[in-house]
Amino acid sequence: MGPLYYVISILGCADGSAQCVPAATVPRHYETEAVCRAAQRDALMAASDLDFPSLVAQCTAVKARPASSEKKIEKPLVIAMKG
Repeated sequence: MGPLYYVISILGCADGSAQCVPAATVPRHYETEAVCRAAQRDALMAASDLDFPSLVAQCTAVKARPASSEKKIEKPLVIAMKG
C-alpha cells in the first residue's frame, strides 16, 4: 500500500450543504487522520473569505504514490459561514 498522508480539502456549498464543490486545498500534509481532523476548524476559519453560503472541511487520505490514490474520510466538519 505504501505510506499515507492526509490533506484538508475545503468545499464550498450552496444552501443546505447539498451541493458542494471543491474550493481550496490546505497546502499542508498531516501524518494521521486525527491530526488532520484537529486542524479542520482552523482551516475553515482561514478559508472564511471564500464566497459560499457554507464551507465544509474534509480530510482525505492520500497515498504517497501514485497521486491518484485518494480516500475520503467520513465525518467532514461543516460550519455555516453566512446567512
